[in-house]
Amino acid sequence: MTDNTPVRSAAQPAPGDLRAGTSASPSSDAGGAPSSQARPRRGVDAQSVALVAVFTALLVAAAVVPGIPVGALGVPITLQTLAVMLTGLVLGPVRGGLAVLLYLLLGFVGLPVFSRGQSGLQVLSGPTAGYLVSFLVAAVVVGLAAQVVLRRTRRSLWVALLTAASFVVTIAVVHVLGVLGLMVNLKLPLSAAISADLPFLPGDLAKDVVAVVAAVAVHRAFSDVLVRPRA
Repeated sequence: MTDNTPVRSAAQPAPGDLRAGTSASPSSDAGGAPSSQARPRRGVDAQSVALVAVFTALLVAAAVVPGIPVGALGVPITLQTLAVMLTGLVLGPVRGGLAVLLYLLLGFVGLPVFSRGQSGLQVLSGPTAGYLVSFLVAAVVVGLAAQVVLRRTRRSLWVALLTAASFVVTIAVVHVLGVLGLMVNLKLPLSAAISADLPFLPGDLAKDVVAVVAAVAVHRAFSDVLVRPRA
């Protein structure tokens, strides 16, 4: 009598044997070594976007406040330098620079966000051109200084070091470029341009102190705004 019962091959796994047909674990490669997990890509930092937008609005608000006219050259004393220094000190070089750049672009495309409601590229041919250009450079440079000071020094030294850095940036960047703008656009000799610029210096240095005190308060309250914890 012939036995018609099918003979199961030794290589064929049993239906109930789940281990025989199981493929390699997703965490292992063909050689059995664990494969490296793909690192998640960083998207747009929502906090950075929000901070850039907020400080751009602060720069606009500082320009909207009526300035105090000084001399006959049409360069008023405004709160813009205070806002620019505060932006760099709080946000650092990249985000601070982006906030100032966005502010400048808004004005260049026609929005009345510069002092006395001015706008457009024609401001680059006026007496304030050097100061406007200096805003971007100043925010980046003082932002770099803030980044170094906050990451490498004790908190007790922050105010003194940031004040010194702000004074240097104000004089070497804002006022030097401002004087150059007066010389180029108004055809003033160096001595006359410096004389026209000097009345703004004491007020700008005082605004630096205010910006530093405010920025240090922000960093002490929110330590991850500029100095973020490392992963």
